Amino acid sequence: MSEVAAAAPALAGAATPGRTRRLPRLRPGPLLGAAIVLLLLVCAVAPDWVAPYSPLKFDYRGTLRPPSWAHPFGTDNFGRDILSRVIWATRIDMQIAIFSTLFPAVFGTVAGCLVGYFGGVADLLFRRLVDLVVTVPFLVLVIAIVAVLGPGLVNMYVAVSAVGWIFYARLMRGEILAQKRRDYAAAGRVMGYGWPRIVFRHLLPNAISPVLVFWMTDMALCILLGSSLGYLGLGAQPPTAEWGVLIADGKNFMTTAWWMSIFPGMAIVLAGIGFSLLGDGVAALVRRR
Repeated sequence: MSEVAAAAPALAGAATPGRTRRLPRLRPGPLLGAAIVLLLLVCAVAPDWVAPYSPLKFDYRGTLRPPSWAHPFGTDNFGRDILSRVIWATRIDMQIAIFSTLFPAVFGTVAGCLVGYFGGVADLLFRRLVDLVVTVPFLVLVIAIVAVLGPGLVNMYVAVSAVGWIFYARLMRGEILAQKRRDYAAAGRVMGYGWPRIVFRHLLPNAISPVLVFWMTDMALCILLGSSLGYLGLGAQPPTAEWGVLIADGKNFMTTAWWMSIFPGMAIVLAGIGFSLLGDGVAALVRRR
């Protein structure tokens, strides 16, 4: 009986809310964002399974048909199904979101780590480079580089990567400057650890969270950028299905076939909302760490 009485307080204390680790509550916004991004990934990976028609199939007997059961998004001036073209365009725009941010995120993170840790002349030159880039609008720089290299997706990736890494590096530099003043970084130096171990094994894991949040938001911005360049004729080239190209194809039919531009535009908005909500969820998880 005494053993039971002695164990009761311990069991009661273990069940108290202060001693249990609560799981993070999932909010509806990030869940909705994750669902939207998952839907976009499915359309990008297997568009032939999702799209009801071929995106390049011409039907001159069914040109400029309004939305209907057979064609929920209508048809264009060549009789092509708009819904199928929007779905197939997801593959290109998701590629833009990934390839336009992957190299800037990786290279900018590494560069920001090194500049923030060592400082000195490298930090001074980097700050001058940031001042130079910030003074010119990002879209203007990308358009200028693409105009020199020529239109196309590959040249667009090069242009975005040549400028975009600076923003990741600036963010990572600030985080490393804050982290290297912590006690654990000083302890690593006292114990004789080399700078690669201190930077990439200790500082980087503690400073990477804001970069991940920014990466999610940057994907949405790159989709918008890629669509803008496609609309201007500097990104994906016809007959490739891309949201910006689809909007450009329908700009001359806004009064007679509004669906040609409206539905691709809605797809861009949906992708932006999805990545933004998912980024908010990642930021919330980061704040709870």
